[in-house]
Amino acid sequence: MTIRFDVQNTETTPALRISSLAHRYASSGTPALQIDALTLDPGEQVVLTGSSGSGKSTLLHLVAGLMDPSSGTIEIAGEDIHKLNGHARDRFRGRSVGMVFQTHHLLTGFSAEENVMAALMFSDIPRGSHRERARTLLESLGIPTPAQRVERLSIGQQQRVAIARALACDPALVLADEPTASLDPDNAQVALDLLQDACRSSNAALLCVTHDQRFVDRFDRHEHLASPLEQLQGALEGA
Repeated sequence: MTIRFDVQNTETTPALRISSLAHRYASSGTPALQIDALTLDPGEQVVLTGSSGSGKSTLLHLVAGLMDPSSGTIEIAGEDIHKLNGHARDRFRGRSVGMVFQTHHLLTGFSAEENVMAALMFSDIPRGSHRERARTLLESLGIPTPAQRVERLSIGQQQRVAIARALACDPALVLADEPTASLDPDNAQVALDLLQDACRSSNAALLCVTHDQRFVDRFDRHEHLASPLEQLQGALEGA
């Protein structure tokens, strides 16, 4: 079945354009995800909700080029990421896609600034300015001690480092997978403020998937991705 999202009409190149996307489980061929069309304009912020098993995380992995779809196209800033292979795809992802995860995936044993500098290795920004850029980003996000090792930071501070890392290369698109799930309500509010403000400042589009309905109204657009069971029930009700 197809999940249909409104396609935005724009004269500019979309930050994200998905067309006729389908992904199936390799073992059974059962559909795991199917999206007719989804477009995000530069700077647009969209939240995607859905129950467990609806394919939200699968979608983010497909968009980031970490998995290949069964069919369909995914374009980021006009580039079909799945036509790129190996190092070319990795380099494009590093420069064009920022990612914020629930569990941060920071490099332990390294400082906050070194974690951000690791992302800058994929950029065209001169290497000599990487440390200064990392420190500037971290300070703007409320991390005044960029030389501190990340495992010595609080969970909320680690999330700020993850946001700085995601924005380091001025990506066209930022993907956020349950970015507030590991935070208490107060820190979740602050983290989302920081993420959205940082994306607005750089005009990066933001696609955020979450179970948390409290934050839905903060986004430009809200879409719901139904699970396979919900899609089947909907089809039976409409029959």
